Amino acid sequence: MTESTLTQATTMYSQAKELYAASGVNTEAALERLATIPISIHCWQGDDVGGFENPDGKLGSGLAVTGNYPGKARTPDELRQDLEKALSLIPGSHRLNLHAIYLESDTPVERNEIEPKHFQGWIDWCKSQHIGLDFNPSCFSHPLADNGLTLTSPDKGIRQFWIDHCKASRVIADEMGKQIGSKAVTNIWIPDGYKDTPADRMAPRQRLKAALDEILAAPTPNNIDAVESKLFGIGSEAYVAGSHEFYLGYAIEKQIALCLDAGHFHPTEMISEKISACLLYVPELLLHVSRGVRWDSDHVVTLNDELLAITREIVANNIEDRVHVGLDFFDASINRVAAWTIGVRNTLRGLLTGLLEPTAQLREAELAGDYTSRLALQEEAKTMPIGAVWDEFCRRHDSPVGSSWLGEVRNYEQSVLSQRD
Repeated sequence: MTESTLTQATTMYSQAKELYAASGVNTEAALERLATIPISIHCWQGDDVGGFENPDGKLGSGLAVTGNYPGKARTPDELRQDLEKALSLIPGSHRLNLHAIYLESDTPVERNEIEPKHFQGWIDWCKSQHIGLDFNPSCFSHPLADNGLTLTSPDKGIRQFWIDHCKASRVIADEMGKQIGSKAVTNIWIPDGYKDTPADRMAPRQRLKAALDEILAAPTPNNIDAVESKLFGIGSEAYVAGSHEFYLGYAIEKQIALCLDAGHFHPTEMISEKISACLLYVPELLLHVSRGVRWDSDHVVTLNDELLAITREIVANNIEDRVHVGLDFFDASINRVAAWTIGVRNTLRGLLTGLLEPTAQLREAELAGDYTSRLALQEEAKTMPIGAVWDEFCRRHDSPVGSSWLGEVRNYEQSVLSQRD
């Protein structure tokens, strides 16, 4: 940023600060609070959900990544290099969300035999970057998941394999949380379901509940357990055992975190509407912030109405200590570092938009039954100079202001990514 541009940005922020103050909003308090909210950045955007267990393997179990943009990460070091670049373009302090298939080992390791040592490289890297670390068992893209059934499989041997994999994942996450000094969120998602109408909807759910009970039996004090639902998937259009109702009930019973994925519901269902309702009954939520287009296609997060509604719910209700925000998308048609950067910066912008809303005035008008004022204030807030406040947040965190980060991505693409193919 040039000296003249910096002076201009500082002036614009000073003016915005005064305008917001006139509306009863403290921009300094908003900036301080935003800096305390980490986003868990998903590793799988960087290599199209390939992982390092079997780099030549095919993605399956209802997952699909489209596009062939050059320069995807092929090794753990390349993936970490790309993540470091993305982190340098994103203001604030964040976390990494890692799947079990991203282990590091010189010899093949079956998923039911993974150990903390296979992820020590990631732990050490996160410590060097001063970021937290979250984890996920990978119950997909494996020969024992080819028929679409894992924890609900009627085959006891297959079911036990996945139970043991999830158990091992919780042990690994607990060690991650212990070493890093920040609890790891471990999220369990399975693809289990049927393409056509099942004859028995109850039995798979009974097996799933029993499997989860076994998985969660051992205490993991440095780990936060979460369970994730889905409405349907490729090859499981008619029935998914792990429905929202199933996992909501299970999370309430076990008092664990419930994961709400923005792409895992009907297109007219919004997870922003579910946040306050679910938190009355479960201790914590994990959000997978994504953008479904017509179906759960996991597009890069844009600053759309649902993202603004999700982020507003978090900050307006002061529940950021109970809501873990993670991203979940994979787009191989665009630069992968840019995808991370766009998604996280938009999520932070959404949170800032909520923090800059005149919440006290809106609630006062609502309690008084003055819905006219409520609507008027909500609409006026939309055209307040949030951009100037966002630029100030970026500047204070030594992050590129405006679209200047795109030039850095292009340079990185030319000097690093283009050399991989």
